[in-house]
Amino acid sequence: MKERITITLDKELIEQIDKRVDGDVIKNRSQQIESFLAKSLGSDIPKKAVILVGGKATRLRPLTLKTPKCMVEIAGKTVTEHLFDLLKKYGIREVILSVGYLKEKVKEYYGDGSKFGIDITYVEEDEPLGTAGPLKRAKEFLTESFIVTNGDELKNINIPRMYRLHKRKEASGTLALTTVTDPTQYGVARLSGTRILEFVEKPKKEDAPSNLINAGFYILEPKIIDMIPEGFSMLEQDVFPKLAKKEQLRGFPFEGQWFDMGTHERLDVAKKKWKGVKDYEDEE
Repeated sequence: MKERITITLDKELIEQIDKRVDGDVIKNRSQQIESFLAKSLGSDIPKKAVILVGGKATRLRPLTLKTPKCMVEIAGKTVTEHLFDLLKKYGIREVILSVGYLKEKVKEYYGDGSKFGIDITYVEEDEPLGTAGPLKRAKEFLTESFIVTNGDELKNINIPRMYRLHKRKEASGTLALTTVTDPTQYGVARLSGTRILEFVEKPKKEDAPSNLINAGFYILEPKIIDMIPEGFSMLEQDVFPKLAKKEQLRGFPFEGQWFDMGTHERLDVAKKKWKGVKDYEDEE
C-alpha cells in the first residue's frame, strides 16, 4: 500500500534525481526517491535465499558419483561458492541450502557458512522433493520476500533491480530471464511487457515466442508456499502456470553471464568462459 506525500528538495538534488530517471526501470522522480530510501534503509533486497542443491546430476556422471554437483569446482571455487559471492555482493547473508544427494558431504564442506561469510540453515530431502517441495519444508523461515536459485548454474544478476521490478508490479513471483541463441532445448517465455503469459517447452526455433529462457533464479512471496502440494513438486509445473493465469508472474531479462552446467559439454563451456561475479555498480 502506497501513500502520497509532498516533499521539498534542493533544486540541484532534484536535477541529480532526474538524471537517474531512465523511463525504463525508473519511471519518474517518485520512484527514484523511493529507490534511494529503500536502499538506505536496507529494504531494497530480500534478506534470505534458498539454494537448491539436492539433485543427483546423473548427466554429469562419473564426475558426480562421489562429488555433489554443487561442489564441482570452477575457477578455484565450488559452484555454490560463486552463488554465495552473488548474494554477498548485495548484502544477502542468510542462506537455506536444500540438500539431498550426498548431503553429508555438502553439510561437512559448507558447515554453518561462517568460513564463507554467510549463515547457512539446512533443509534435508530424504527423498527428492523437486524445485518446489523444499520450500514447503522451509516455510517457517520464509516469512518475507525471498530468493530461490538453482544450485547448478552460474549467474550474475543485478538483484536490487530485479527486486524493484518485483515490488513495483506487486508480483507473487518474478523470474530472471536470460537470452540464448538457440532456445530449442529450454522452456521459452512468452511475455506481454514484463508479464509472463506462459513457457513454451523446447519449441522449434521458428515457433519460439522469444529467445528468453528461465534462468533458475526467482524472487517469490511467502503466500506461494500454500500453492505447493505435499511431497515432490516443481515450481515450473505446479506453481508458475497458476501465477501466470492470475497475472502475478513477471519476467526480469538480464544481461549478466549465465551458464547451465547440466551436461559435460556445458560444464566445459562454463569453465572456459565464466568470469566470476563482476564488481559492477548497481545502476539506480
